[in-house]
Amino acid sequence: MANVASSRERRIVVAVDESEESLSALRWCLRNLVRPAPGDGSGAKDTFVLLYARPSPPVYSAVNGTGRSFSEDVTTAVDMYGRDLADSVTEKARNICKDYGNVKVDVKISVGDAREVICQMVDKLGADLLVMGSHGYGFIKRALLGSVSDHCARNAKCPVLIVKHREA
Repeated sequence: MANVASSRERRIVVAVDESEESLSALRWCLRNLVRPAPGDGSGAKDTFVLLYARPSPPVYSAVNGTGRSFSEDVTTAVDMYGRDLADSVTEKARNICKDYGNVKVDVKISVGDAREVICQMVDKLGADLLVMGSHGYGFIKRALLGSVSDHCARNAKCPVLIVKHREA
């Protein structure tokens, strides 16, 4: 009798951003966690959810510090840049997945602080696993900036796999 857990579709959330570390984690995950397509015709595939956390757009007052009016065009341009960047990153991640026919790929883009967005989406999606790349910050930088992966490892409601980036 087949193991029920191994035939069940898994929802694996992979946090992606502009960094090579996140794309390296996605590649590692695909190479090491993807199961062969079932031969029993059940069609059970893993779903990889590529999650991009877009920063909240900055809020500007109508008048900047010099007393000049802050143009709505600038605000629109900044927002458009954020949308284009999200599309570019998720397209690159989707292309990495295209060689793996036995996984379904879904893309989610959410706006907000990456730490909160990732933990909330993992819970909302009922993820079986969260995969993240590590930027490899030292103690001082991690203490000053905080670490998204550390936060998610402590707060996500599913197992978290943090993949260290290896230099080629």
